[in-house]
Amino acid sequence: MNLLLNVLWVIFGGGILIWLEYVLAGLLLCVTIVGIPFGMQCFKIAGLGLWPFGKDIQESKPGPMGTGLLKSIMNVVWLLFAGIWIFLSHLGLGVGLAVTIIGIPFAIQHLKLAILALFPFGREVR
Repeated sequence: MNLLLNVLWVIFGGGILIWLEYVLAGLLLCVTIVGIPFGMQCFKIAGLGLWPFGKDIQESKPGPMGTGLLKSIMNVVWLLFAGIWIFLSHLGLGVGLAVTIIGIPFAIQHLKLAILALFPFGREVR
């Protein structure tokens, strides 16, 4: 069932466009050394944006350096410059799809992407 929903997502839900946007943004961010961590987060969201069904977002386990103040700072920078706008776009798409009965599964996936777009650092997709 997840495979069928993922194929429908790519074709009708905008999955290929979401993937392409995040990959291009990630490549542009990786051009600079400062943007590499943000580009890696774009690649993480791109993977979820292409095949969202059957995947879940979880808090990542603390590494050897603990939970880290750096992750919090990076999340705040991400939120201020990109997270709010990405969140609002996925939220708008999700609400628009939720109006139709057939679009409800796609709306749920857009809400999943919206949550990850707010604070991607310290989270992983499983």
